[in-house]
Amino acid sequence: MGIHYFTDEQVKKLQLNPYVRNASNKSITYTDEFRQFFIEEYEKGLLPRQILRKAGFDPEILGKERIRSISKSFRKMAARPEGTADTRKNSPGRPRTKDLTPEEEILRLKHKIKYLEQENMFLKKINILDRKARQEQDRRKSSKSSGK
Repeated sequence: MGIHYFTDEQVKKLQLNPYVRNASNKSITYTDEFRQFFIEEYEKGLLPRQILRKAGFDPEILGKERIRSISKSFRKMAARPEGTADTRKNSPGRPRTKDLTPEEEILRLKHKIKYLEQENMFLKKINILDRKARQEQDRRKSSKSSGK
């Protein structure tokens, strides 16, 4: 199934909804209030399409797959300790290396080395197990062919 893009008209219509923080041709960012509203209404027994209509959205514009994913992600958010709040704004992601002090950079690189060493050990173990499994498989094949 392909990605459902919005037309410029649909984007303008979506942006008029008070529950939309931002809308583009590819995606919609909903407000924290809408996510909370959605969960409350869902827990009352309303279906996702009914909730969206009640909030002023046209389910036909959103499409079946997007409605399904909205419902799934909002319910998953509600189960988190921080609730339905958008945590992306509080999480800046990986720190930029140019902002690190030399000591912090050394510490970060030491951690990276340790991580890569562990990853190498893991890959070596996988390689050994894979080799043993192939040898065992070859041994079984040869014993079957000699027994015929």
